[in-house]
Amino acid sequence: MANKKKIRINLSWLYFLLIIGIGWMLLGNQGVPAQKIEWAQVCEMIKDGDVKEIHFVRNDYKGTVTVKPDRLGKYSSYYASGKLPEKSPHFFFLVSGSFNAESEFSALNALLPADDQVKVIMENDSKIWSNVLEWIFPLILLVLLYVWMFRSMNRQARGGGGPGVGMNPFNVGKSTGKLADKNMVNVTFKDVAGLYGAKEEVMEIVDFLKNPSKYTALGGKIPKGALLVGPPGTGKTLLAKAVAGEANVPFFSISGSDFVEMFVGVGASRVRDLFAQAKEKAPCIVFIDEIDAVGRARGKNVGFSSNDERENTLNQLLTEMDGFGTNSGVIVLAATNRADILDRALMRAGRFDRQIHVELPELKEREEIFKVHMKGLKVSEDFDVEFMAKHTPGFSGADIANVCNEAALTAARRNKKSIDRQDFLDAVDRIIGGIEKKGSIITPAEKRSIAHHEAGHAVVSWLLPYANPLFKVTLVPRGSALGAAWYLPEEHKLYSKSQLTDEMCSLIGGRVAEEIVNGEPSTGAQNDLERLTQMAYGMVQYYGMSEKVGALSFYDSSGARGYDLTKPYSEKTAELMDEEVKRLVKEIHDKTLKILTEHKEGFLKVAALLLEKEVIFADDVEAILGPKVRPQEVVADA
Repeated sequence: MANKKKIRINLSWLYFLLIIGIGWMLLGNQGVPAQKIEWAQVCEMIKDGDVKEIHFVRNDYKGTVTVKPDRLGKYSSYYASGKLPEKSPHFFFLVSGSFNAESEFSALNALLPADDQVKVIMENDSKIWSNVLEWIFPLILLVLLYVWMFRSMNRQARGGGGPGVGMNPFNVGKSTGKLADKNMVNVTFKDVAGLYGAKEEVMEIVDFLKNPSKYTALGGKIPKGALLVGPPGTGKTLLAKAVAGEANVPFFSISGSDFVEMFVGVGASRVRDLFAQAKEKAPCIVFIDEIDAVGRARGKNVGFSSNDERENTLNQLLTEMDGFGTNSGVIVLAATNRADILDRALMRAGRFDRQIHVELPELKEREEIFKVHMKGLKVSEDFDVEFMAKHTPGFSGADIANVCNEAALTAARRNKKSIDRQDFLDAVDRIIGGIEKKGSIITPAEKRSIAHHEAGHAVVSWLLPYANPLFKVTLVPRGSALGAAWYLPEEHKLYSKSQLTDEMCSLIGGRVAEEIVNGEPSTGAQNDLERLTQMAYGMVQYYGMSEKVGALSFYDSSGARGYDLTKPYSEKTAELMDEEVKRLVKEIHDKTLKILTEHKEGFLKVAALLLEKEVIFADDVEAILGPKVRPQEVVADA
């Protein structure tokens, strides 16, 4: 059976016809318009035999006058432009309701000869079409404007999100969450590298969705929500998709900021609509990314008031999460990197029952993440993945993906056929320090000062057992830095006082080196001093590492104080902490000065080698200063 062709009306033609009609109405009235005259003037014109025809509308009390063509010239003074109208009528007049048209025109025609009498047409105007157009035409314009504005937006909304969502004002309260059907979610736990502890916890959620009766048969209740907490780029969203892919259920995804709208009540309406759709698709997963945009604690937010839209949205979210049936099969996953600012009511048992911490990947996990992102890359055969994993401490999964992509771009710029280790190392340097500034103008004196500064960092970190191991030192400017010392920090969960003091000595090593060589410091140590000050105040105020202040910590990890501007300590204690910080920094400075003075010859050799090569590595420093002292050797000597 042949398919019938559907006749589609192209609205562009309607717009075209509408423009033509408006243009015709405007242009059709061009020319010299008829002039208004009084009834007495009309009487004089009739008596003079100049009038050819009069058209009078009774219910409008208005008449129009057409002058004989051969008499029209005598009335040119009535027109300001001096031009005469090309078409009739030439004049019009208005009369009152007491005007008797029949008797007046009959009396005037009686004064004229039979051949010169005026033709008079009298009628009543029904005004049907003018009234219809007066009301219908604006409505047609509004309808066409509405269709033109929202047709394309509705088409886009049908392609993604709920039906009719988008800029349609009638659907402004509908949920903007995107539904990925169970056949569309192809991400599984095999695609998520690392995250061992987090994957174990979310596997239970998958089991809840696959075998709910296994838990409800014993009287247990399926958890209603799980909160993924961790730094940006650690794979929280990817982990939520993997849960949906493994469970083979529909997956609703929405951002917390999508609930917040300028219209009152829209956020709460969207929350209701989202959970209504989720219940229809149960069992399913609802994933709310960046939930802190709407779930911020009400007591700590200055902008919250009793009628605040975000607070109403949060209240509706609390109601919906606590209103699920026991076996509804809908589990809410949410992600945030700021769990400390979330409302307590959102975190209580019965809503987000579990908090799953997604931390930065460790060495073995980074190695797996590299392997995942290197699947589509043409990497050289001798490439060592473990080497790159060791050289990217503190990198998240997103950072590692960026390193792999940047390495591929670097190799392409160099016209290589495969990506080698140097391309990856250059990619790491570019991501951490910024693009290399080859054309930067630096005077010889500044270059020597920078070399001594970076050599100071390198030598102090090499000679102190608990300082981070050095990888390389460079004089090549990158980003805002004129030089840099790269380290390979060991991954610790806890830091002792000795470790912190050695790191602080390494930080101030560049400034002390400038004092030894130049006799005065420069502005190049600003970032070093900033980090040094933060660590010093942290040791005194947070970690209780000051004998005079004592084992006290003024850090608010729970955020319970909120926006309280008062300090939890007295002014006397504040002065004591300031004195302790200054004393600690002075001790660090003196210790660093002693180290560089005792090893001045080696320090100057490192600076000279750096000036010669511009980039030196740990092997070069070891050749001058000997092997680095390890913490185990210090313990053995003790």
